[in-house]
Amino acid sequence: MKLSEQLSKFTEGSARGYSSLVTGNVYAENWSYRGLPFVRERGLPLEYKGIKLDCGYRMDILVANRVVVEVKTVDALAPIHDAQLLTYLRLGGWNVGLLINFNVVVLKNGIHRRILG
Repeated sequence: MKLSEQLSKFTEGSARGYSSLVTGNVYAENWSYRGLPFVRERGLPLEYKGIKLDCGYRMDILVANRVVVEVKTVDALAPIHDAQLLTYLRLGGWNVGLLINFNVVVLKNGIHRRILG
């Protein structure tokens, strides 16, 4: 089973009504209990003409140094949320990301996998 599929499977349960920070922390701990290494709030510097710039890019969660997870609790995901995840994937050199919106009735409807080709 692919890591991104494992992460989707491990987000069982509902977290409606909580902020994305709270839900991200809860589910990150769930992954930790299952032995998946992760880093929360990982900074992502931008390099321009050989100079590293701290532009304030900060991913919600990076799992196993392979999958970027962005956590949201919004009424509906917008194109800007996809753009944010894709930016992190491109800057960090990762191929797979999960955009998870916890403000849905059925959680599987809030999980969106993005792959850079």
